[in-house]
Amino acid sequence: MHKKKEICTVISQECIGKDIYSLWIQTDTIAGQAKPGQFVSLYCNNNSKLLPRPISLCEIDVENERLRLVYRVTGKNTGTEEFAKLQQGDSIAVLGPLGNGFPLEEADGKRVFLIGGGIGVPPMLQTAKVLKGDAISVLGYRDTLFLDQEFSEVSSLYVATEDGSFGTKGNVLDAILENGLDADMIFACGPTPMLRALKAYALEKNITCYISMEERMACGIGACLACVCSSKEVDEHSHVHNKRICKDGPVFLCTEVEL
Repeated sequence: MHKKKEICTVISQECIGKDIYSLWIQTDTIAGQAKPGQFVSLYCNNNSKLLPRPISLCEIDVENERLRLVYRVTGKNTGTEEFAKLQQGDSIAVLGPLGNGFPLEEADGKRVFLIGGGIGVPPMLQTAKVLKGDAISVLGYRDTLFLDQEFSEVSSLYVATEDGSFGTKGNVLDAILENGLDADMIFACGPTPMLRALKAYALEKNITCYISMEERMACGIGACLACVCSSKEVDEHSHVHNKRICKDGPVFLCTEVEL
């Protein structure tokens, strides 16, 4: 896989939800190589923060070599807080594309659940845009919605919120059951409890399920073993039952990994 660190230019940035920011950047080559489900690592200008921050790809504009990154600011004095201050014309160092995306060819002509929870919602948007099948987006939020309008334009959309303020009260599985939905395949990204529940659901229904795992990462290229997860098979690199989320993933067949 081609990886390149390049200095990208900020096209625009806006706050689209509570602590949620949408950042468009201009790239030289990264957007042309990127696939849905992959991510990039963004580098801080603050030298005290040596490690880059991984952010999933929300939209990929191949023709204009642009990427949309939608991320959550996670606290004060963090890399994401620094990114939120970026303005049009600013520069930022970006490494990518990184990781493995969703196997879109397997979904051709199939009915597919695209399930996102929280900050796992953004990577499902580009997936929905390019999927050559029947896309059914099921999105879970704590309260405030974001990107829901974009999803409604490219797929069937169902929403769940913890407080019941929008859509189904509960989680994404509650929305699936309440609306009597079914599918041939699942692509999902979100917190581990959600992925664990979807894996159990997929095994019960005998549905092929691919999950994109969220994890704190360091190098982003598989060298440091900071983002391993337990796996069925022995990893060729570490020789233990681990997978490196940044390099082997972040997308896995759900039966490959332990949750």
